[in-house]
Amino acid sequence: MKKSMIVKDNQEFSNIINSGIAYKDKYIVIYTKTNNLNKNRFGVTVGTKVGNAVIRNKFKRQIRNIVDNYKNFYSKNLDYIIIVRKRSLLASYKELSDSFSKLMTVINNNIKGEKDEK
Repeated sequence: MKKSMIVKDNQEFSNIINSGIAYKDKYIVIYTKTNNLNKNRFGVTVGTKVGNAVIRNKFKRQIRNIVDNYKNFYSKNLDYIIIVRKRSLLASYKELSDSFSKLMTVINNNIKGEKDEK
């Protein structure tokens, strides 16, 4: 994931979470919000309840890798905040990847539905 594709500012994180749309699964929560940029941006967060710094960083690396694997799967001009839940400790990389792809399918279907209505 390129640095230009990352949401880092705490205020932006809060804004996307508070005013964005949430899509939830048992392992991952994804918040989305449209942006005025001509690109997608991603933010990954893993809470301290998930584990120590080593475990949290492992999950961040895995999620970033999954995001890179699904490059052609995203709608344009969206910010995504991906939150890893505590249940993810019991999940394998494949389960996380499947969970992410299911949520992205739901997000894309909802976005296409909104565009069709307009």
